[in-house]
Amino acid sequence: MDQGAAARQALRRGDWAMARRLATGLMTQAPAEGQFVLGVAAASTGRAGEALAHFQQAVMHNPCGEYRAQLARLLSLLRRDGEAAQVLHEAEQALPRDALSLDTLGCVYARLGRHEAALPHFMAAVEREPANREYRYNQAVTLNFLGRVEEADAALEALLVLAPDDARAHHLLASLRKQSAGRNHIARLETAYAAAKPGRDRLLTGYALAKELEDVGEEARGFATLCAVNAGHRRDLDYGPAQDAANFQAMTDSWPTVAQARDAPQDAPVFIIGMPRTGTTLVDRILSSHPDLESAGELQAMPLAVKAMAGTGGRHVLDPETAMAAARGDMAALGRDYLRRAGHHLRGEAPRFIDKFPGNFHYAGLIARALPNARIVCLRRHPMDTVLANFRNLFAISSRYYDYSYDLIDIAAYYAGFSRLMAFWRQALPGRVMELVYEDLVSDQEGQTRALLAHCGLEWDARCLSFQDNAAPVSTPSAAQVRRPMYRDSVARWRRHEEALAPVRAFFDRAGIAVD
Repeated sequence: MDQGAAARQALRRGDWAMARRLATGLMTQAPAEGQFVLGVAAASTGRAGEALAHFQQAVMHNPCGEYRAQLARLLSLLRRDGEAAQVLHEAEQALPRDALSLDTLGCVYARLGRHEAALPHFMAAVEREPANREYRYNQAVTLNFLGRVEEADAALEALLVLAPDDARAHHLLASLRKQSAGRNHIARLETAYAAAKPGRDRLLTGYALAKELEDVGEEARGFATLCAVNAGHRRDLDYGPAQDAANFQAMTDSWPTVAQARDAPQDAPVFIIGMPRTGTTLVDRILSSHPDLESAGELQAMPLAVKAMAGTGGRHVLDPETAMAAARGDMAALGRDYLRRAGHHLRGEAPRFIDKFPGNFHYAGLIARALPNARIVCLRRHPMDTVLANFRNLFAISSRYYDYSYDLIDIAAYYAGFSRLMAFWRQALPGRVMELVYEDLVSDQEGQTRALLAHCGLEWDARCLSFQDNAAPVSTPSAAQVRRPMYRDSVARWRRHEEALAPVRAFFDRAGIAVD
């Protein structure tokens, strides 16, 4: 076996020390391959800066698709999205042949929100290695984002033939559509849930089973399953409501400093904010049906720009220290940095764009000063339905944003903090934030849509009433729902579980939050 093959073999078995020794010996005869192996070894052991330098050297010596794929991936992980997009463009000129590199290109496109561009690479990876469950899952996710539900269904069933225990596949398959008595996966899910390992697999299969039980009318059993699986996960989390309460308070405490800022960029993006599962994706689809707006999806551009300007350490993107430090920063520079970061996710199909990351409600004051022409729309929904919807939805498991969502009282406390913060922004930013009530939108679609467009500075366009015809990808849990016309199924849903939600109602009564 030659030295290059031996180095690759060392990478495959995770022997990073051996890989580095062999790569060093490759430097004279095959410098590009040596740099690539060193890059993979460094990236795999958490040394991102070192890995980046090696990958850049590898591409300089040999700009092949495999090396470019790994460079693009690392740039994306480092949030250097513009550079990642440029490397992707260059990789398209000489595509790699191996399945891993093709899947990697697809993953980077997906991170940038370019799901149409990602799909061909995922499909090619599956074609080359049809037994690889990761490649098949990535393909299915992207088909769902693009609204190709039947193809996503078939891709997931093919994956489950290969791996009947794949919890992610079970969870995604359950979410593709509303299941019926004649078409569901309940029996299979019951088996998978019973056999699932504690942790992520049990969480995913439990959510899938609960959802399908509810779909077919077994709401009590579905909710009991949901309560059990959430309680098990909540016990493993190092979380307390005081963490989020401190962030809410820090935003109000820092406002007097932020309020003094002037001279920021004149761009006018639209921010859709609010609690998750309150209609933010619906409003995004309505607005992006207008020819003057394109949706950039749920961007992390503002949280990352704020964190960068604050210059604080720690693993949390937002904490009180970051809020107070950011308040002392240059708001005009913050606006420019945000626009730069957001720009990497735009297709340039419209003069303005939408950022629909709900958690930007924390940053409404910073947005107002960093981008004085931005339009802000906050979705509000009945507090009890908001709690139930957050409890029923499985958000990104690894994201600390959503640690509050596994316990009903934790969610109620989070809602109370959100509501107090929005009351503060209402007073501090008069007229800047439109608070759009989900129930009003459902009952008066045209009237509320007209008001929404007017707030965003847009002329009336009837296409906004037919948002279900919008062909743009949807990469949120609402993908299936927003491809339907407006419906009332989710209004007052909490009353189906009124007894189980009694502690939430009591909490809101004590907090002075009306629920009737």
